[in-house]
Amino acid sequence: MSERQVVETDSVAKLAPHMKLRFDKARDTWTIQAPERSFHLDPIAHQVVSRLDGVATVGGVIADLCAAFPDAPAEMIDGDVRKLIQDLADKGVLAL
Repeated sequence: MSERQVVETDSVAKLAPHMKLRFDKARDTWTIQAPERSFHLDPIAHQVVSRLDGVATVGGVIADLCAAFPDAPAEMIDGDVRKLIQDLADKGVLAL
């Protein structure tokens, strides 16, 4: 078993090689497709995942989302983004 990778401000995340971000027209929602698994994303999760390009740092994604949603508390965005990325990384959906 590999060691758990912890999401840090300077971490760079992207979809794991076998994962694909797709729009499901029938359900009108974004999903992450994997062999024999599917993760349905709410609009906020899609805002986060769509920014994980393997170049941007977690801190950069958080800053971008804070700028895109200025009415949301920065501490809330920071905590929610880190929690989502950590959860998806723990499930093997994201590579750090």
